[in-house]
Amino acid sequence: MQFRKCVGPLMLMGLVAACGSRADSGGFHPSGQAGAGGSAAASADASGASDASGRQTPGPGAPAPRTPQSALAGYRTYQLAYERAYKNNDPSVLNAVAVDPMLAKVTRDINDVRSQGFSWHFHNVLSPKVQGASPDGSSVVILDCVLTLRSYKFDATTGKRLGLWRGGSVQYQAIMRYSDDTWKISEATEGGKC
Repeated sequence: MQFRKCVGPLMLMGLVAACGSRADSGGFHPSGQAGAGGSAAASADASGASDASGRQTPGPGAPAPRTPQSALAGYRTYQLAYERAYKNNDPSVLNAVAVDPMLAKVTRDINDVRSQGFSWHFHNVLSPKVQGASPDGSSVVILDCVLTLRSYKFDATTGKRLGLWRGGSVQYQAIMRYSDDTWKISEATEGGKC
């Protein structure tokens, strides 16, 4: 009972202290520094933002850093585009995230699926880790255990569901290459269950 009596005033003091008396423009400042007017927000948009670990991430149109962490982000972006490409039977969304031979391989498969008159809808759960990188930083090898929750086959014309694959997990190794100031997947191999 004594604990409850103490918690209320402590929470109230914390809330009051958090309000502060500093005049601010109302912008979001993850670094904890309030900017003068809107200049801080404008400069953050132009130069990028900080991620949860405090590392600088590029803004829109800025080159991706040549780091393994940035390659992991590129891999995740590829996987989202891969799902969207199969769902819409449109391999063109992969041009920004993949290069040959991987781009050609997946494009052929999506075109084959489209010619058969169906599409695949699925979602993969990822847990990628960096296995290694080339000495010059232009290539990064990523290992993943890709878990497909379920995969549904739909008729591309009617939208009717035609089938279901229950999913499962598979070992996946991807090679990410730094190309055109961004990370793109170039090769991938699947292994056994994980």
